[in-house]
Amino acid sequence: MSLLFLLSLPFIGSAVAALLPTNARNLESLWAVVVALVVTVQLALLYPDVSAGTVVSERLSWLPSLGIDIVVRLDGFAWMFAMLVSGMGLLVIVYARYYLSADDPAARFYSLLLGFMGAMLGVVVSGNLVQLVVFWELTSIFSFLLIGYWTHRKDARRGARMAFTVTATGGLALLAGVLLLGHIVGSYELDVVLQAGDMVRAHPLYALTLGLVLLGALTKSAQFPFHFWLPHAMAAPTPVSAYLHSATMVKAGVFLLARLWSVLSGTDEWFWIVGGAGLTTLLLGSYVAMFQNDLKGLLAYSTISHLGLITLLLGLNSPLAAVAAVFHMMNHATFKASLFMSVGIIDHETGTRDMRRLDGLFRFMPITGTLAIVACAAMAGVPLLNGFLSKEMFFAETVFVTAHPAIEYGLPAAATLAGVFAVVYSLRFGHDVFFGPPPTDIPRKPHEPTHWMRVPVELLVLACVVVGTLPAWSIGPVLALAAQPVVGGTLPDYSLAVWHGFNTPLVMSLVATVGGLLIYLRFAARFKKRRARGAPLLQHLDGKRLFENGLARLSDAARRLVRWMGTRRLQPQLFALLLIAGLAGLGSALIVPLTWGDRARVAATPEFVLLWLVAGACAIGAANQAKFHRLAALTMLSVVGLALCITFAWFSAPDLALTQLAVEVVTLVLFLLGLRWMPKRVELDDPRMATRARWHRRRDFVLALGIGGGLSALSYALLTRQAPLSISPFFLERALPEGGGTNVVNVMLVDFRAFDTLGEITVLGIVGLTVYALLRRFRPAQETIEPTEQQRAPVEATGADLIDRDGDGDHHLPPYLEVPAVLVRLLLPVAGLFAFHLFMRGHNEPGGGFVAGLVVAIAFIAQYMVSGTRWVEARLHLLPTRWIAAGLLIALTTGLGSLVLGHPFLTTHTAHVTWPLVGEVHLPTAALYDLGVFAVVVGSTLLLLTAIAHQSLRARRQQGTTLDERKDSAWKP
Repeated sequence: MSLLFLLSLPFIGSAVAALLPTNARNLESLWAVVVALVVTVQLALLYPDVSAGTVVSERLSWLPSLGIDIVVRLDGFAWMFAMLVSGMGLLVIVYARYYLSADDPAARFYSLLLGFMGAMLGVVVSGNLVQLVVFWELTSIFSFLLIGYWTHRKDARRGARMAFTVTATGGLALLAGVLLLGHIVGSYELDVVLQAGDMVRAHPLYALTLGLVLLGALTKSAQFPFHFWLPHAMAAPTPVSAYLHSATMVKAGVFLLARLWSVLSGTDEWFWIVGGAGLTTLLLGSYVAMFQNDLKGLLAYSTISHLGLITLLLGLNSPLAAVAAVFHMMNHATFKASLFMSVGIIDHETGTRDMRRLDGLFRFMPITGTLAIVACAAMAGVPLLNGFLSKEMFFAETVFVTAHPAIEYGLPAAATLAGVFAVVYSLRFGHDVFFGPPPTDIPRKPHEPTHWMRVPVELLVLACVVVGTLPAWSIGPVLALAAQPVVGGTLPDYSLAVWHGFNTPLVMSLVATVGGLLIYLRFAARFKKRRARGAPLLQHLDGKRLFENGLARLSDAARRLVRWMGTRRLQPQLFALLLIAGLAGLGSALIVPLTWGDRARVAATPEFVLLWLVAGACAIGAANQAKFHRLAALTMLSVVGLALCITFAWFSAPDLALTQLAVEVVTLVLFLLGLRWMPKRVELDDPRMATRARWHRRRDFVLALGIGGGLSALSYALLTRQAPLSISPFFLERALPEGGGTNVVNVMLVDFRAFDTLGEITVLGIVGLTVYALLRRFRPAQETIEPTEQQRAPVEATGADLIDRDGDGDHHLPPYLEVPAVLVRLLLPVAGLFAFHLFMRGHNEPGGGFVAGLVVAIAFIAQYMVSGTRWVEARLHLLPTRWIAAGLLIALTTGLGSLVLGHPFLTTHTAHVTWPLVGEVHLPTAALYDLGVFAVVVGSTLLLLTAIAHQSLRARRQQGTTLDERKDSAWKP
């Protein structure tokens, strides 16, 4: 199976799961199991290739000129992590089938979980750093949706927002770090970066790059001081918590540290930042975990502690420590996932997770109790379980570290202390919950769950036992396979034997075990009765409170800034915007003075001078008439736009002229609709107010004159200069041979810069949908006085309201509108034919999908203007939203078609086909792409204008008169 298809399979499964019936839990879970099983099996079948030392990879050209391709790359470390992600995902899906309530929307859950799996797989198998960052942010998005799955719960919404804010901010820092790393190495390809460790560490930008990358990794893995978000993510359903804490999300950070270990490690900066963060997190997480009364809270802080342990190992700059870190990643995933699932079973069968209310569950749930106790022992590092082996390797690395004497003595002591804390919180889980008197204060009578709900826990606990007793046979080859790419060279010597003799690490383990047992026995009753929130000595270090206070202060500061600088009036906003832009331009001109070039001038012709004299007079007239008659001002403003169109045609830019002309028509209609919302101008009786208004108009005129003159001077300076670095020759030379068209402008839009165009039409569609959604919610303020019959008359006489002349229920237009309506309807097929002509000739002559779409939109708008919205919608059924959707789908499908054929995204292919009676026909795939542009333009333009028209009609019906006759105070949203 193709690696690219394997990576996309979870996303395909996610999309299909979202479409399945939401209450069909069996069907949903079966589909999710099949998807996860296929991914896991296919990855397992790649083991022979990966174990032979082959880096299995597959490439899809995307943006080769920028060095950004879609690369799926599987070495030993990536394969191990991918198996962890997919295998754990399979077990979680099986478990979730029996955990979720019948009232929970299963379709949404499995859709998000499969998407989460795909995002994490993308992080693990990415062979390009920019691609890795994209999937990295996808994990933040999916985790946000999964943590907030129970949307009715306030703690879920807050926990999701906190997790997303912290991790997504770190992701932005990671993006900056990746860009710097690619700049240093000269490539974003992971294979190239992994070979450039010496170059990166010797570069002046190393420290900055390291800091940015570590911000991304430490925030994702909840390392101090960013650890506070992880406990609040416990508001998610327990299957999500099990998956998030064992194999995804929080493991992404340590995965990245290990992935780039051979590139970024080996320096003092790495040792102090990574090692310091890991040590602090290890001690803090294990200490706070002892005082938690919620089972999931205990496991959350223990996860923070174990992630700190892994981070500390990676920070020690030792290849053997890196091997131990990889080993503990695998071990932690097995016992932590089994513990979370055990907590879910306890909560599911008893109705609570509060350890103060849980006692003696072993007599009711012996099998679940046995599994949970074994997993707790693995978490505490008890011999003959997998956690013991990686803990021993950790202790050994802290003992043999070579550094300052304070580090050499302090680090083993801190590691032993963390081991003591781990034993205490493991005993709290295992003993406090399952032993003691029978529980009396729980919502449900406890009993064993359905067997299939327990199967994933049984498999994971079995793995803990098998790895702990037979490590060299069970996990040895996989560990060597995964660790070798991390260290980036020859693996150091290490042993996975259960017994290494009586040595210092064993003494540390004994001290930790005995010390933890004594502390638990001494303070067990106090732990059980403890009511205070938080750990002693750390009550005031509440990360949640600091985070929420910080957000509140930022929001308050933003509101103050808006009140100080903002205004609801449009005119002051425009004035400030133009003034700042003008001052910035003036300052730039003072630094780099404007000088005229020596390019040959074209002599001015009388016709051109006359054209712009008329345009200038109309511009001044529009500014003057805006005070008295807005429609006259708008008419003169349209003359200025027409002059601009003629100017584009004059300077041999017919494409711009056509587009500008169509845009002018659409803008004119938009302004006409906007006039309905403008307040009526009134004469100011107060002389001081009249004087102030005149001064404001003169001030605005001076500013407009200055901005216009400055832009004219800038344009003249640029046009008179030679352009030795012009990009025009590139497009002129390649438009026909590579783009298959002689219209360079169109070829640029649909071929050379097609990706930009895809983004632009996407934004255009979003704008149309946003305006439509906002206006649906907008309601004008209601007048308390009922309109009179005279006021209602203008409304009832508009073409937007049909009349029933014959009393037969068949509505018609008013008589005086029937003739114009017939003429406009006859214009529709003519406009459609003209648009088809523009579209078909666009690749070689002036035209194209954009201007053709505007022409069709104008023709439809004309129907609305004459016949009214009700008549058009009753007969034409235009459905602009479907135009937008169809256009985006066509454009995207055209781009993906090139990927299927092995070419970069949106690569154009041109074919010359000979048809009977027609002859040779030029068929570029860019025409299909242009068709998508055409559809989006039609849909967005119609949606924008008809939404505003509908709102104006609603306002007229509510108020009984036009908006021009209302004062501004009555028309505030």
